[in-house]
Amino acid sequence: MKLHQETHLVERIGWLRAAVLGANDGIVSTASLIIGVAASGADRQSILVAAMAGLVAGAMSMAAGEYVSVSSQVDTESADIARESAELTANPEFEQQELASIYVSRGVDPETATRVAAQMMAHDALGAHARDELHITATTTARPVLAALASAGMFTAGALLPVLLAALLPIGLVVPGEAAGSILFLALLGALGARAGGAPVGRPVVRVVFWGALAMALTAGIGRLVGTAV
Repeated sequence: MKLHQETHLVERIGWLRAAVLGANDGIVSTASLIIGVAASGADRQSILVAAMAGLVAGAMSMAAGEYVSVSSQVDTESADIARESAELTANPEFEQQELASIYVSRGVDPETATRVAAQMMAHDALGAHARDELHITATTTARPVLAALASAGMFTAGALLPVLLAALLPIGLVVPGEAAGSILFLALLGALGARAGGAPVGRPVVRVVFWGALAMALTAGIGRLVGTAV
């Protein structure tokens, strides 16, 4: 019998969240930094030095943050699986009843649930409990290295866009040009992220544009205040 092969968008969750977060943060934080420094009256060299420093620091921070946070999730999953393994060894009958009750709660009749639970316990008891009791699967399990690399790489890609604008725009147009270009980049990112996740485009675009514009407006205001005071 030929098996029907399916792919699901949820399989992308391991890297999509980190990638979208990294690119969004790269655009917003770097563009905001550039706008803030430019609004203070700094020259192009100072703007670009600040932008590159922000890019490198941000990429490393994103990688470290993702790795540490996702590793904490891995530790929690591992602890839960170890505990479940010990419970299976100590009291397999109770664990089989628990598995059957899970299937009953999902709509399976008790007799069938009992037979299925017995078969699942005989085949792969720990795997069945990890999947059906703990909701840990190969698709959704945490992957720290993948998350760190995706986040850092996409942060760098996102940050390079406002850096290029700062390098190419006339110095007098850096603030408005940076803001307009970065909002466009954010809108494109929101649309691409929605497409990759199979979601409608409108709401993600509005989300990223709103928060990005707010961050850039605040840093522009602070830059002008600091530049005037100095």
